Amino acid sequence: MTSLNPRLGLFRDQHVVRLAAILALLLIFFAIVKPKNFFGLATWQSMAIQFPEFGLMALGVMLAMVIGGIDLSVVGIANMTAIGSALLMLQIAPVGSDASTGYLALAAAIGLSLVIGALAGALNGILVAKVRIPAILVTLGTFELFTGIAVIVSGGKPTSGLPPQYAEVMASRLFGVIPMPLIIFIIGAVLVGLLMYKSAFGTKLYMLGSNETAAQFSGLKTTSLIIRTYMISGVLASLAGLVMLANYNSAKADYGSTYTLLAVLIVVLGGVNPNGGSGRLSGVILAVVVLQVLSSLLNTFPNISNFYRPLIWGGVLLLVIVVNQWGKNNNLARLFRWKGNAS
Repeated sequence: MTSLNPRLGLFRDQHVVRLAAILALLLIFFAIVKPKNFFGLATWQSMAIQFPEFGLMALGVMLAMVIGGIDLSVVGIANMTAIGSALLMLQIAPVGSDASTGYLALAAAIGLSLVIGALAGALNGILVAKVRIPAILVTLGTFELFTGIAVIVSGGKPTSGLPPQYAEVMASRLFGVIPMPLIIFIIGAVLVGLLMYKSAFGTKLYMLGSNETAAQFSGLKTTSLIIRTYMISGVLASLAGLVMLANYNSAKADYGSTYTLLAVLIVVLGGVNPNGGSGRLSGVILAVVVLQVLSSLLNTFPNISNFYRPLIWGGVLLLVIVVNQWGKNNNLARLFRWKGNAS
């Protein structure tokens, strides 16, 4: 298990080192096979626009998994908050409104999205911490609940016609080069890093994930910790919803349907223990970049259909879990010894 102080021994972490090596190999392969795409600025800008959608969700799933839980409702929260924000903007600034009204609608939409995300996360946390329902069941149920709310509110149709000021800000590029979604992801990752490694809150998360009973006897307010953790996950999912709203210029209840699996894959691939108590933010960020580079590389081969993506992600997730599980406690060595004795 990783030490409760995950800042120590960063480069001794096998997951971080493994992912860094995989990323380097992927980049080299990309540069050799598709040099025109690799050295094109548009390719990297496209990546920077795409991965913050699921990257922000993965940060929330990571926090939930560190405490020994999981959050499978992130896509539902993202779509629900995006639809709510879009409808609010249409109410405040209908088509033909002036710029000042559009900016007011933008500010109100962002505020509403963050509040709804926090409330949705709080519902998850209360059901897990107080009602004592397993996190996987709670978040599967609330995923369907939030998706259902989004369908009812939107009528199952895309919500579009947003004020142009929303795209002007949320889809802008800093210095004409750096996409705003990337900046939002960086801000989210920095804030999560500060919470995990520069505050007592982060230390308590690792203690709770390592041993909830011991954490309770140590005087930690575990109920409050769990609720706050899921609230943060909900806020991160709502930020992902705002990014999706900017990227698609519309909101719909079924956008990002594959992101739940992808977020879980990223967190597990990044080295976070599904049972809680260990994992590094650096590993999760590396996993986000690795999967985005792999996805962009696959996009350069027109013969590879997008329908294969879930197959690839699911296979990789199972492989990572098997490797991690059999790598513990010399299970793999025992397996080979058993085969040798049997023969």
